[in-house]
Amino acid sequence: MDHAELTTDQVLTRDIPWETYMSTKLISGTSLQLFRRYDHRPESVRAQLLDDDGPAYVQVFIHVLRDIHKEDTVEYVLALIDEMLSANPKRARLFHHSTLADEDTYEPFLRLLWKGNWFIQEKSCKILALILSARPKNQNGIVSNGEASNSKKPFSTIDDALIGLVKWLCEQLKKPSHPNRGVPTAVNCLSTILKEPVVRSSFVQADGVKLLVPLISPASNQQSIQLLYETCLCIWLLSYYEPAIEYLATSRALPRLIDVVKSSTKEKVVRVVVLTLKNLLSKGTLGAQMVDFQLPQVVQSLKAQAWSDEDLLEALNSLEEGLKDNIKKLSSFDKYKQEVLLGHLDWSPMHKDRIFWRENINNFEENDFQILRVLITILDTSSDPRTLSVACFDLSQFIQHHPSGKLIVADLKAKERVMKLMNHENAEVTKNALLCIQRLLLGSKYASFLQA
Repeated sequence: MDHAELTTDQVLTRDIPWETYMSTKLISGTSLQLFRRYDHRPESVRAQLLDDDGPAYVQVFIHVLRDIHKEDTVEYVLALIDEMLSANPKRARLFHHSTLADEDTYEPFLRLLWKGNWFIQEKSCKILALILSARPKNQNGIVSNGEASNSKKPFSTIDDALIGLVKWLCEQLKKPSHPNRGVPTAVNCLSTILKEPVVRSSFVQADGVKLLVPLISPASNQQSIQLLYETCLCIWLLSYYEPAIEYLATSRALPRLIDVVKSSTKEKVVRVVVLTLKNLLSKGTLGAQMVDFQLPQVVQSLKAQAWSDEDLLEALNSLEEGLKDNIKKLSSFDKYKQEVLLGHLDWSPMHKDRIFWRENINNFEENDFQILRVLITILDTSSDPRTLSVACFDLSQFIQHHPSGKLIVADLKAKERVMKLMNHENAEVTKNALLCIQRLLLGSKYASFLQA
């Protein structure tokens, strides 16, 4: 059978030659006895054995994964652990029992992430995430398992395990080991461990955020809705971490989140996206971007729907208030700056508003004409006809309204860039490029004859 399609139940039907392993000293006599009591027993019997002697069973499982490399046996023991934790996730605490202080609990799972087939990788990932999440927090100098202070050999510390797991998860997002389950498995695991500071830090350092952003897109079937929900849950967890926010602010995450919240009818998806937007609202220029992406109108529409979740309704009200405050704070020039810095220009009313240009023309001198320089750079870097048209038009407005507009634009070498656009395939681009060149050549004196 294809290992990628194996199930835990199928693996658990196997008969493992524990007696042979004992005779070759790969397991002890005590381990053999434990397996004989546990193997192929009803769930109620296994549950009682784990209640009575859980740490001993965990120790045996760890030893087998450490010492035996036969694939069938490794799969079998991982299936036993998976079954045990699925029935009761709290059993993950057994891996941190004081009697296991000298065991390198994490090492076998970290190794198997990279060396096993898909069944082995997936189970190792799931088990490792559960064990790490269940670890006791260090108190009064007590060390958790995997950090035994009296051990002579180097142990896999908690941070080693978390960073090792993140590395594997990022690799799955880039090149999944399984075509259908690699990415969902990675995202599911991330959504449980991203609350850990060291995970957030190593995930951002590994450039993991950019691997999540493309997954933020409207979903149709149940499977893709779950993947979308868990992706947005990851983004929500990252929205509490400043270095991740810096990346989110410069990626396409925000418009993607807004597209999702506009189209999703799944309450849990809407809730986690709204909570994320609420977190991001006060960060840098993200509040201004939300206004530009017409989030206030989206929130109005969402509030008109019948949601049963009180937390969602409260978050929507809070987001709406925050957006109103942002709109009040934003001057028209702030909005304009925001649009230019994002590099996506549209025919919003301010571009053709003479009062806007007259009142704000001196603001263009800020930071050594920074906004004007970005506007000129857009002529080189953008491939969007609408953006190019608006950029040419805005340059023509600057030339017309600034007393030294013609000289400044010429000095910044804009003429050559605009000239190239006069041969553009889009008629709107060529029209506005021509207008800009005419104003550049004739100056503001003749501007009244050259209205677009």
